[in-house]
Amino acid sequence: MKIAVLPGDGIGPEIMREALRVLDALGLEGLELTQCDVGGAGYKQHGHPLPPATLEAAKQADAVLFGAVGDPDCDNLERALRPEQAILGLRRELELFANLRPATMFSGLEDLSGLKPEIAGQIDLLIVRELNGDVYFGEKGIRTLDDGRRQGWDMMAYAEDEVRRIAHVAFRAAQGRKKRLCSVDKANVLETSQLWRDVVVEVSAEYPDVELTHMYVDNAAMQLVKAPGQFDVVVTGNLFGDILSDQASMCVGSIGLLASASLGAQQTQYGTKGLYEPIHGSAPDIAGQGKANPMAMILSLAMMLRHSFGREAEAVRIEAAVSRALADGVRGGDLGGSDGTAAIGDAVLARL
Repeated sequence: MKIAVLPGDGIGPEIMREALRVLDALGLEGLELTQCDVGGAGYKQHGHPLPPATLEAAKQADAVLFGAVGDPDCDNLERALRPEQAILGLRRELELFANLRPATMFSGLEDLSGLKPEIAGQIDLLIVRELNGDVYFGEKGIRTLDDGRRQGWDMMAYAEDEVRRIAHVAFRAAQGRKKRLCSVDKANVLETSQLWRDVVVEVSAEYPDVELTHMYVDNAAMQLVKAPGQFDVVVTGNLFGDILSDQASMCVGSIGLLASASLGAQQTQYGTKGLYEPIHGSAPDIAGQGKANPMAMILSLAMMLRHSFGREAEAVRIEAAVSRALADGVRGGDLGGSDGTAAIGDAVLARL
């Protein structure tokens, strides 16, 4: 089982270290780990945020375990050389089009949410975000108008096959949960969203057991804080999904608890090839201080074992260990506690 390990920048190496300790504790046979530089670390060592050797290791692997990218030292580089281009490049080169971001309220953390505890306790949803289209990958630029004013522009576009494949992922995910799918768009003003809605409705005919509803993105953002319990699986485009998934993370109390999986169509002998990462950033302000919460990284490891290697039992064990540690009062700084990175790792290992 080949895994490309890409710690990245900032707190990436620290949280990755704890995830690998958990992986080692499982005692799985046949693991082959290849660690490579990526992001700002990749640029400083090799002159590019996604060095050729790193990309090749990711292509050869069955799964990619990714820490975080982002380095203030690289803020003034041209856009193509900035650390964040590494993750966009990996998504593009590995054809990872489906991002799965679960958001679940852990028992005992309700008071840490910005929502009322009784509302926060309802949160148990999965956001399925399309990754390879929309304004992030459309044509863009800055031009000068005839009257001399500068104008920035970005092209939002989706082809029907791009919508169809992400819709299938979302419907299948809903079948494995509560069989409810909400498609989020802005079809009242965007032609891109109208096509999105039309295609999702077409795909729904293949999943009669799943209840499909639609919601405009502005209303979805409101409902996510008003009545999050109404959502089971949410499917949406790249831009809307980026915003809503970060909003959902703070509804559960901390961005330091949320994992993610980016999946494509490629199948290996074990499962679906994917890239797994916590949704938080590199947090350069606390990098190297042993303060980062590694739980999202550890939960990303669990998602990797589930989706790319079919190791459901091990994934459940990890998730249960994290949940028990939280229930026992283990808290990182992001949760108002004082437990450090290694101490949190120790706590999860003890409960594993």
